[in-house]
This record gives sequence, C-alpha cells and structure tokens, in this order.
Amino acid sequence: MKPPEVIATAAVATAVVVEAPVIVVAEEPQTYTVLGDLMMLTKARLTMLVLMTTAMGFGFGSSRGMDWFLFFRVMFGTAFVAASASVFNQLIERKVDRLMGRTKDRPLPAGRMAPVTALGLGMLLAVAGLIYLLNRVSPLCAGLAAATLATYVAVYTPMKRKSAWCVTVGAISGAIPPVIGWAAATGSLGAGAWILFGILFFWQMPHFLALAWMYRDEYAQAGFFMLRRRDIAGIKAATESLGCAVALTVVTLLPAFMGMAHPIYVAVALACDGWMLTCAVLFLQHRSRASARRLFLASILYLPLVMALLMVCRR
Repeated sequence: MKPPEVIATAAVATAVVVEAPVIVVAEEPQTYTVLGDLMMLTKARLTMLVLMTTAMGFGFGSSRGMDWFLFFRVMFGTAFVAASASVFNQLIERKVDRLMGRTKDRPLPAGRMAPVTALGLGMLLAVAGLIYLLNRVSPLCAGLAAATLATYVAVYTPMKRKSAWCVTVGAISGAIPPVIGWAAATGSLGAGAWILFGILFFWQMPHFLALAWMYRDEYAQAGFFMLRRRDIAGIKAATESLGCAVALTVVTLLPAFMGMAHPIYVAVALACDGWMLTCAVLFLQHRSRASARRLFLASILYLPLVMALLMVCRR
C-alpha cells in the first residue's frame, strides 16, 4: 500500500492535468469594405478582361494610328455596360450563389447589400454606359454593347439553370467586346471584326469548360448545367475543348493569311496555339482537376499574348 504522501502527490498531479486551461485561437473575422463589395458586385476582374479585349480590338483596327481620345471614350462606356451586366447577373443569381463556396460571400447572398440597391446601380451603369457610347462613340458601338448586355443577362444567366448550351451563349456574349473596339476604330464591321470575334469565341470554350469541370460539384449543387447532361466522365467537355482549341488555331492564323499581320505573327501564334492544344489533349486524356486547371491557366496566359501580338504585328 502506498504512503499517504504519494497518494496526495498523485492526486494533485492529476488535478493539474485535468484542470489545465485549453487555449483556443479564434480566427479573425474577414472584413469587408464598401469599395471591396462594389468591386465584387461589378466583377472587377471580368470587367478588366472585357476592357482588355476591347482595347485590343481598337488597337488592331487602328492601322493608321491611335485616336487616343476616341479610345478612352469607348473604354469608358464599355466599362459601365460590362459592370452593369455583372451586377444584373449577381442580382438574378443571389439565392443560388449562397449554395456555392466561391460565391456565398458576395455582397448580395451574404446580405451586405440590398437587392434594390444593386438593381438601381445596375440600371444606372447600363443606361449611362449605353447613352455615352451612343453620343460619344457611335450608334454601332452602342448597339453592340446593348447586344452583349442583353445576351449575357437575359439569355446566358437564366439558361445556366436549364441547359449546358449556356456556355456557348456566354461565349457569344463574351466575344463581342473586341468587335466593339474594332467598330469604334474603323466605323464598320469588317473581316478583322469577325476574326476577333472568332478568336474570343473559340478561346472561351475551353477556358470555361475547364472551369466548369473543376467546380462541377459546386455548380451541380447550385443547379447550374455548365456541363452536358450525363457527361459524368467529362469526355464531352474535354472533346469539345480540344475541338475548339483546333478551331482557335485556324482562326488565329487568318490575319497572317489575309495580309492583316506580319509573317512573324505566324511563328509566335503557332507556339501559343501548340501550347493550348497540348493542354487540351492532356485534359482529354486525364480529365482530372489538375489537367483542367492546367488548361484553364494556359488559357489565361494565352489570350493577352495572342491579342497583344496581333496588335503589334498588324499591317
């Protein structure tokens, strides 16, 4: 039998162990600002992409020199219309955005902004942008911007919950901004405008299909049909991505064959197209998140390279 001193010491030690305080490190709550919410609501990064393609279209069409005052006017009006499209898109999808981790913290689903506020902001941006393009650029540019807005908001957004053809419709809407830039620079719709449209259209397909495959579970949970029905293995999405990458290669070479770009453009464009094709083939072979992400990242780098090259090498 142990002496009383040993028993007492053991009891004290046990009490110390049991009663030791547990330190819990609380995570700092994420802070949101009005400016940050506005940038999120207008999808600042998407708007910047729209402006970049518009600028490239304007530069490609300005074969006799840049009219900088006209350039800034078309960029200003297009920015307003593009931002309004994003606002309306999030306003319509505010309830389903709560179901996806990548969108639940947006101002509307998180409750930091009232829907009526977003509606007023979207209408203000749309009306101001379209009127400005109509009066300060041209009716053609205003009509193209209105077509982009209507297609994105009235067709693409509701179609996401009905059919995977929404990706094609969204690609049509996203391919119009460089045409706006070309039309502003030239005053008309020529072959260059349709080449730019084709480049943006066929580029968007593998770009968004790879994204849809990466987040297919979240999209399905929210009820979005971004992939073909019963395409569980992703074969259709990957095959379509590869087909559009092949078409993209053909379209990007047209400016050189039509005498609109210098021969050096062909060599660099072929290297970029080969890169995209390789990533698309790997996506078809593996159909994994890693291969989809590789294709998605390649498309992000591909577009500014080819568009800048097209503008620099124009005849």
